[in-house]
Parts: sequence; structure tokens; C-alpha cells
Amino acid sequence: MFVFPEFDPVIFSIGPLKIRWYGLMYVVGFLVAWWLGRRRCRAGHAIIKEPQHVDDLIFYAMLGVILGGRLGSILFYNFDKYATDPLYLLRIWEGGMSFHGGLIGVLLAMWLFGRKHGKTMRQITDFMAPIVPLGLGFGRIGNFINGELWGKSTEVPWGVLYRGEVLHATQLYEAALEGFALFAILWWFSSKARPYMAVSGLFLVLYGGFRFFIEFYRVLDAHIGYLAFDWLTMGQVLSAPMVLVGGIMLAMAYGRKTKEATA
Repeated sequence: MFVFPEFDPVIFSIGPLKIRWYGLMYVVGFLVAWWLGRRRCRAGHAIIKEPQHVDDLIFYAMLGVILGGRLGSILFYNFDKYATDPLYLLRIWEGGMSFHGGLIGVLLAMWLFGRKHGKTMRQITDFMAPIVPLGLGFGRIGNFINGELWGKSTEVPWGVLYRGEVLHATQLYEAALEGFALFAILWWFSSKARPYMAVSGLFLVLYGGFRFFIEFYRVLDAHIGYLAFDWLTMGQVLSAPMVLVGGIMLAMAYGRKTKEATA
């Protein structure tokens, strides 16, 4: 059993300005994605070959993550809180970001980028998929520091003692699986030219599968409850289609007679 160290969510303050660990994790995630994207564009089979285009793409994605993640959190999980406190929409530093909302926001941002630079969605998503997971992992570490999104009570030896109760640290489970493991698999898989949509499809299958599994251990959103069967959560409802769509994309990618290379 480990004892939660009760982090101060604020790193330091400069007058009224407070620098928080949660926000820093997002900054680190974007910087790592930018660095990986620039490194990736130097690969011989990369679809985006200009470093300045990577800069533009990461900027578009950053806006998509923040706007989509916040709106998704409100629409999928916290609409009641927003209805009683509309300013909650702006207090991103308190936490409350939805991956699924952020994914929708990023897809829209990539579509806009593609229109500007003459790239198809499948080209851009294949380029982006391997550089995203580490940012997801850092975001989950930010959740852990904030002391939010805990798992259920447990007796496993790696449980974390948090305010008198031993819990699954599902934030760290997600950081490990949806962040670092997903990155390692996708970076290896995309190191060679693959058929279009294969990298994107694998991302959806693995992320959706990891998230569906971890939902069994996360504390239920009390204001939403189980949606069916006394176990189905909103996170699982949002993740299952990702696995299905990703599987279809992989089948289409490897089912073509002519396999176009991507990165």
C-alpha cells in the first residue's frame, strides 16, 4: 500500500497568477508531441515533411484538445455542474477534461489543417496517432496530482491510501496503458511504412480497449450512474465504438489489394 503524498496542486504563485501541476502536464504533453512530430517528419516515409507544418498541426491540435476536452467533459459528465455554475466552463485548471471530447476536437482541428495544407484526414490521423499518447499519459499524471478520478476501494498491495481509504490509482493505470504503453506500441508499429488507416485504426482499438477495461476499476460517476447491466459506464459507452471503428479501419487497411504506405 502506498500513501498519497497530498500534492499541492499549485507549483508556485506570482501575485494572482497560479501555476498548477495539472496545467503544466498539458504543456509538457504538447511540447513532447511537438518534438516527436518534428522528429517524425524527418522520416523518409512521413506524410508531413515540413517542420513548420508540424508546428501548425500541433497548434491546431492544442486548440482542439482544450476546447473539445472541456466541452466534452461538460456535455458527457458535468452538465449539471455547468448549469448551476456557468463559469465552471472556464476553470480548466481545476481539472475536468474529457478524452472523448478532446478526440472530437482534435479530429475537427486536423480536418481544418488538412483543408489548409491539402492533406486527407487519414494521412493526418496516421501521422498524429503515435505522437499523441505520451501527452495523454502526462494528463493522467496531472489527474493523480490533483487527487481526482480515483478508482474503487481495493486490497491489492499497490493500492493508494487516499484520505483514509485504499483505492485503485486508476489515473496511473491509464497513464501506463493509454499513455506510455500505447506510445511504445504505436511508435514501433509506425516505424515502418504501413497501409493508410492502419496506424489510426490500431490507436482506436488499443485506446478504446484499455479505457473500457480500466472503467471496471474507476469510481462510478455518481450523478450519471451505470447506464445498463449494473456495470456499463459512460466511459465504456464512449470507448466501445472506438474499438469497433478501429477494427473496421484495420480490416480496410489490410484488405486493400494496393497498400499505400503511410507514417
